[in-house]
Amino acid sequence: MKKHILIFSIAAVFFISCNKYTSPKTTSEKNIPHPKPPETKAPQRILFIGNSQTEYFVSAPIMFEEFCRANNQRMNVDQLITVGVSLQKVYTTNKTEANQNFSNKDKDGNYYDYVVVQEATDIALSDIENYKANVKMIVEKIHKNSPDVAVYIYQGIPPVSYTDSDYLENHDRMRKNAISVMGFIKNAGLLRVGDAIKDAYDGKNGYKYLVDNKDNLRYGKHTLHLLNDGGFLQSTLLYATIFDQKPIIPKKLLLITGTGYFDSMRKQEVTKAISNPEALKEIAFNNR
Repeated sequence: MKKHILIFSIAAVFFISCNKYTSPKTTSEKNIPHPKPPETKAPQRILFIGNSQTEYFVSAPIMFEEFCRANNQRMNVDQLITVGVSLQKVYTTNKTEANQNFSNKDKDGNYYDYVVVQEATDIALSDIENYKANVKMIVEKIHKNSPDVAVYIYQGIPPVSYTDSDYLENHDRMRKNAISVMGFIKNAGLLRVGDAIKDAYDGKNGYKYLVDNKDNLRYGKHTLHLLNDGGFLQSTLLYATIFDQKPIIPKKLLLITGTGYFDSMRKQEVTKAISNPEALKEIAFNNR
């Protein structure tokens, strides 16, 4: 009997250890390259390519432009956004506009100075070959008129809630895949959205993601999308990553009034619409 109990105990320990996920060692932040934009005397230009993780409740292109304007950074902002699809379909859906963008010329030889490339979450998580192929396709088209563009690969956010047991494993896999894609693209770096959101969930810099027991970073019945806090963090992160400095926070930003059918984006005071802007700004800067 004792022998049976001993065997059962060993088997139970083995089962638990096999099913307990441990985060592996990943590429150090110091080893992640920072792409250099082409030299230009004209206002710089950035292109956002992606789906609803880039723009849904709040808009990364709009908010980033607001940050640039408030900090006297001259920046033209373009976007190719289609909800719920892969990079391949973003291109085919917006083919006429995309081809026009990729044929425009600039005196310095680079129409775009920066591009943020955001792949669909399911592909970024579980289909590395399609991920690489789609990014390669998009970047090759951009290189036709912007051969020296600084490319930022968007590190996605796990599609599950922070309290889900798969969150950490999803995060590490998406990070690993994004770094892998970044590695074979010319002049590319990582926009560490996934890392920054995880730090916010982890409570870095005193940030608390739960407000009235509700997630203040993301919301969605089927797909989790960034809310005001999450969108603010994402845009602040992009600013800090590109300019290597903390932005002056505008008094007002275009933010969502709620998640209901009749809610919309409108100018709101940051101190009222964002739960802890200073903490989020520090998290963003630490992930640049």
